[in-house]
Amino acid sequence: MTAPAVGEVVAEREVHLTRESLVRYAGASGDFNPIHYRDDVAASVGLPGVLAHGMLTMGLAVETIVPWLGDAGRILEYAVRFTRPIVVDPAEGATVSVVAKVGAVDDEGARIDLTVTHDDTVVLGKAQVRVRHA
Repeated sequence: MTAPAVGEVVAEREVHLTRESLVRYAGASGDFNPIHYRDDVAASVGLPGVLAHGMLTMGLAVETIVPWLGDAGRILEYAVRFTRPIVVDPAEGATVSVVAKVGAVDDEGARIDLTVTHDDTVVLGKAQVRVRHA
């Protein structure tokens, strides 16, 4: 694989989350905070509805680049800022969009900038992945 060019989109996808997705993630992660599955609890703490787990959002975002990388072991570091919650509607769910674009390239690898949105709102700020060249 040749080094990617700055500005190049290397991967993109949409992931549809449902309440079932949240329950499955809770079981896998052990995060059973009821704001992720109970409307009444979410409302009682002032939330607009049941929220997707932050780590679920972070994980699905970075997984977007793995097919392009060919080896998840090429990921050197990954960081995000959680900027907006993803409310998962009980009937409609929520669709998360991820666009991965090359932000910088150096001798060691590249910085991939992830734009992660839900309803045209950025939900992860400064989502950046450092990857080493193949």
